[in-house]
Amino acid sequence: MKILVTGAHGKVGRATTQALQAAGHEVIATDLGRPSFDRKPDGAPDYVQADLTDAGEAYAVVRGMDAVVHAAAIPEPTQNPPHVVFRTNIMATFNVLEAAVRFGVKRFVNISSETVPGFFFPERPFLPEYAPVDEEHPIRPQDPYALTKRFGEELMDAAVQRSDIRAISIRPCWVQTEDNYAQNLGPQVRDASVLSPNLWSYIDALDLADAIVLAAESELPGHEVFYIASPDNVGGRDFAEILHQYYGDKIELRELDRPDSSGITSRKAMRMLGWAPKRSWRDYLDEQGNPR
Repeated sequence: MKILVTGAHGKVGRATTQALQAAGHEVIATDLGRPSFDRKPDGAPDYVQADLTDAGEAYAVVRGMDAVVHAAAIPEPTQNPPHVVFRTNIMATFNVLEAAVRFGVKRFVNISSETVPGFFFPERPFLPEYAPVDEEHPIRPQDPYALTKRFGEELMDAAVQRSDIRAISIRPCWVQTEDNYAQNLGPQVRDASVLSPNLWSYIDALDLADAIVLAAESELPGHEVFYIASPDNVGGRDFAEILHQYYGDKIELRELDRPDSSGITSRKAMRMLGWAPKRSWRDYLDEQGNPR
């Protein structure tokens, strides 16, 4: 297929572009960064600079595509003014999806977020109702980032009702690359009391990219939402034990797939997409959280 990847210069976009090319697809990359006018390295995808909050630019890059992977977004709400986060993310998603519908694109992969339930950046904090968190967990976002990701999923629902497009929304956990495992996860490996709203969950960028390829190739009808998280938790600890130690009885413990379970489950993606993660923090860090 000819596939547009938006946000192609980000962590998710880079890994996804490479994985789609390795799977034999033709990739067109787009982002806000300026293009280079030097000779491209062998195998580099075609690149088009575009501001997707502008409808005309979105239409220009979507035209002629078989599928779209929409990863472009301000990736969290704390380092930009709230209205900028909201406007940028929601308008980019609306414009790209609207163009895809009007041009008859058949597949749309929407990169949503683990933050959608709302307990990551709330002004009035609250905890998950149960763990491992799954796609059925209640959704109560407060912040502009999680709201845009929730509204993005609702835009997918509307699109499949009004067109023949098939949509999948991926909710990745905190995405890690080989270069940032030690910085991001090292402290949690060393000390489980370094808490995170996703309950010690994470995902390797390459495993996430594999899931996105499966989503782009999927024939699933309608719109499906999938969490993508590594099956193990950061530190490889007994999940039931640390959940009770740090949260008491405030979070209901549900069935685990393994003792060192992640706080977010990807059972649905494994079952419906056939996704099988291959990487763990242990491939990059030792038991003290230092690089191998």
